[in-house]
Amino acid sequence: MFKKLALRLRKENKAVNENISCPIEHSGNEFMDGLTKKAVKLYEKECDIKNFSKLVLSNPENTSHNDLVKDLFDDGVADPFIDEKLSLLSDNKKFLRDLGLL
Repeated sequence: MFKKLALRLRKENKAVNENISCPIEHSGNEFMDGLTKKAVKLYEKECDIKNFSKLVLSNPENTSHNDLVKDLFDDGVADPFIDEKLSLLSDNKKFLRDLGLL
């Protein structure tokens, strides 16, 4: 459905740049604009679900992420789950400024 709408909009509305076309451009038809936006949202939702499912259903025996985290901690990266480190972060002026809290 999304592909058909995108093709139709490309034919009706020539894009500003001939190499790039935007299926969300206003066509002048309010119904088509609403339908296109809804189709884009559904397509994005479907992609999000696929990517999340791929991530969740990945190999549970693959524990390489644990090794990467251990290597980071060995290299001196602060463990955010240690209370002392949390208190240091809460008093860190640069960190608070970066968050926009100062």
